[in-house]
Amino acid sequence: MLDLFKAVLMGVVQGVTEFLPISSSGHLALFKHILHMDDISDTFDVILHIGTLIAVFAIYRKDILRLFVNGIALCADFCMNVKMFVYDRTIMKKEVKYIRVINTAYRKFALLVIVSTIPTGLMGYFGQNVVEQAGRTLVVPGICLLITGVILLISDNVEGGVKTPKRTTYTDAVIMGIVQGFATLPGISRSGSTITAGVALGLRRDFAVKYSFIMSIPAILGAAVLKVGNMIDEPVESSQLTSYLIGMLVSAVVGYICIKTLLVLLKGRRFKYFAYYCFAVGGISIVWYIGSILLQKF
Repeated sequence: MLDLFKAVLMGVVQGVTEFLPISSSGHLALFKHILHMDDISDTFDVILHIGTLIAVFAIYRKDILRLFVNGIALCADFCMNVKMFVYDRTIMKKEVKYIRVINTAYRKFALLVIVSTIPTGLMGYFGQNVVEQAGRTLVVPGICLLITGVILLISDNVEGGVKTPKRTTYTDAVIMGIVQGFATLPGISRSGSTITAGVALGLRRDFAVKYSFIMSIPAILGAAVLKVGNMIDEPVESSQLTSYLIGMLVSAVVGYICIKTLLVLLKGRRFKYFAYYCFAVGGISIVWYIGSILLQKF
């Protein structure tokens, strides 16, 4: 049963951990164990992620609108080129002049996000059962949090590059997508790992942050689509609808604040403090898991 207190608490946890580089999936898994919330449906996780998605839209609304418009125009020009190749050139044997599809920075950025989404989507689809099983025990999130700590220490010691969308390659985009795919494991920070990957690939730090947050949009929406079946099988009870909505609102407000906070922290290279936190929480989780196993035996 999800009461109002747990809904608010989980909303805060999601809002804080989705954008600060300490893994939202890992912390949600840990808190579910601590609060004995294993019976809460996947729908609530989806609702919380939608809340943080609202925060991303609020911060980057202008960029997202321009990306959407340019993405539609990109697809339209691509379809026109296909038509000219198939009909005008192949069938009618006419000379054609193809439209230059990538002619603005926002079109390039939109295509980069699309390219990144492909490996993330494939990894999320084929690995969803692995991810679900990994979240049912404390040891996997614990180990993954230790890995996140190492990633964050690396981030502070990597010099920021100069790449903007124009200079970012599609190979960079594929790597970013693969890193985001691995971040579906509970305990691997999506924001921390993708920002670190972006900076390591030579992206400008502020662009790496923007790229990380904006490419989370299709990833979160894709994860929601994958769980539609579970949401239909386990509909939200009317008595708990208020708790679900409040959890979403809290995650959106807290997420908005944390994005602003992260943008400041990133300039000062202060990820090491989050790394120490991940080491501590990860270590405690592993010790807790081992202790519970020993108690069961004795």
